[in-house]
Amino acid sequence: MVSATSSSSISSLSLLAKASAAAQKSAAAAATTSSSTTASSAAGSALSSLTGNFNQFLTLLTAQLQHQDPSNPMSTDNFTSEIAQFAGVQQQVQANTNLSTLISATQSSQMTSAIGLIGQTTSATTSTLPLQNSTASVSFNAPAAGPIAIAVSNSTGTVVKTATLNAAAGLNTWTWNGVTDDGTQMSDGQYSVAVQAASGSDSVALDTTVSGKVTGISKTASGIDVNMGASAIDIDDLTGFSGS
Repeated sequence: MVSATSSSSISSLSLLAKASAAAQKSAAAAATTSSSTTASSAAGSALSSLTGNFNQFLTLLTAQLQHQDPSNPMSTDNFTSEIAQFAGVQQQVQANTNLSTLISATQSSQMTSAIGLIGQTTSATTSTLPLQNSTASVSFNAPAAGPIAIAVSNSTGTVVKTATLNAAAGLNTWTWNGVTDDGTQMSDGQYSVAVQAASGSDSVALDTTVSGKVTGISKTASGIDVNMGASAIDIDDLTGFSGS
């Protein structure tokens, strides 16, 4: 467990500033999730375009052979070159199609396996902090006993909660009731958290492990997400579960 400290030293203020900046950066990174969906759509569009070009190339090549001058036919070199291009495009279309099918099959298998997690309380190593029923929990390993700073930001990157604490060496757990620094009760949802620990005259960022109840599973452009209320966490970030 960690205990609060009223220290207002420059070191503590510096820790808070770095933790706040890290939480804002995490929120900005989480906001790019939608861009990955856009990228996936762009990839599908690119494959469709490639397929269209392949069909157009085949049509043009056939028309060229049908209408060439019998007294001056296409040279063997040009014909061979165009056939090679034709084969290359065909192979690329087929490879991309097979890769998309393989990825889809893998994700479907993951979805089936992950369904069993629904209703379970799980932990994940991530900066995404799920607030569920006005409770959020984050754990971290401090390299030594001493001051640490925690910052929580909302989805827009605004820091809503900060704390300066004295951590024990090793595993520490901090809980948040959703109340901001100015006393406002925040609604359940996805937040970002960052922890900074003093390290001599500097500071070091600590990895954070959050916990929450799985309420659903969703398929995204980049893989499978485990939903903890309104929070979406990559299934690869899960570290375990403790039951319902």
